[in-house]
Amino acid sequence: MTIALFSDSYLPTKSGIVTVVVQLREQLIKMGHRVILVTVNTTDEYTTDDPDIYRVHSVPLGLGTDQFLALPAMHPLVHYLKAQNVEIIHCHTEFGVGKAGLRAARILKIPAICTTHTMWVDFYKYYLPHVQKIMRPSMVVSFMNHFYKKFHALIGVSVKARNYYKQPDMIPQVPSVIIPNSIDSSKFMAEHATEEEKLALRTQLGIDKDDIMLLFVGRVGEEKRVIELVKVFQNVTAKNPKIKAVIVGNGPAYEELVYAARNEILEKKIIFTGFVDWQKVHTYYETANIFVTCSLSEMHSMTILEAQMTGLPLVLRRDDSYLDSVFDGQNGYLCDTEREMEKHILELAKDKHKREQFSRRSLDVTKKFTIETHVKKTIKVYEEVIKAYPKKIDENKVMKMLEKI
Repeated sequence: MTIALFSDSYLPTKSGIVTVVVQLREQLIKMGHRVILVTVNTTDEYTTDDPDIYRVHSVPLGLGTDQFLALPAMHPLVHYLKAQNVEIIHCHTEFGVGKAGLRAARILKIPAICTTHTMWVDFYKYYLPHVQKIMRPSMVVSFMNHFYKKFHALIGVSVKARNYYKQPDMIPQVPSVIIPNSIDSSKFMAEHATEEEKLALRTQLGIDKDDIMLLFVGRVGEEKRVIELVKVFQNVTAKNPKIKAVIVGNGPAYEELVYAARNEILEKKIIFTGFVDWQKVHTYYETANIFVTCSLSEMHSMTILEAQMTGLPLVLRRDDSYLDSVFDGQNGYLCDTEREMEKHILELAKDKHKREQFSRRSLDVTKKFTIETHVKKTIKVYEEVIKAYPKKIDENKVMKMLEKI
């Protein structure tokens, strides 16, 4: 099969969507498929002679982001895709490259599907803060509905993601299925961190060997409720001096967060690392004792999967995006308030036996989120969409097929 993936984000940009696209392409190629990638032209520091990567003209978006704005020239793009005999287009974006994917599919008379990664109507003001000044939520609903309704199928990465776009004022008429995110363990954690490496990292961070290390990994932005997270960290470190909290990542709220935690930083209770390369971040997970996040903006969190892959117990705000991966009282706690989070963090910090129990369950849960299963399910969707084209798939029938994989 010849597949074309379309994404407005790609290397060297670091994000969950980039990870999904890179993993999917690599695994599809391993399974014998040809995979064209249509994406933005980013920077000279990440060049490749891969003939199957087609970069469209792009300019830096700015607005405090590392994203690029695609300005695709349709004629050469369609000519290229036609020459490659592309059978299906799979978009991972709603913007310039994604719109080009839809247009190309229509011209070439081939099906197009899209994976929904973001609840744009609820969170566009965080990702595109300048846009909210000129665009009301109703305008975002209209734009998203107009875009998504043209696809032959949507892939939601969780029950929450699928249900979000099934709302009456969204696009319930478009067939959609669920394929959860996954992590390629061979890439994420090629080798486990040694005890010496973990001790060295603790020393570097100013954390004693017997301290309880809390960890957050992710974009440091308001939509992740990082201000609330810092307050949780401030409260639990004040109540238990053996607890230290580490925040890994960068983002638009970073400076505000550092200022809010300035006293705890001086006292080495809360540690900010800034950006850490993805190939190195597994050492932080393996060194930590508990993973914590207050985020309610996830569709199907890659960092939660990474934390579970390294056997971490989890303390989270309750959210439907965790329905298939976090089981309350088994591998973590799903909390209705930040105060409840603090209670469970303090409890776990004192209970090594429970942390070990939760750790084993986290590792067990990750077995159903292998990259191999993810790709097999994606291929099944491709096959059914191509078979049904120009009509649309029976979503209930395809969902049952996916459950058997």
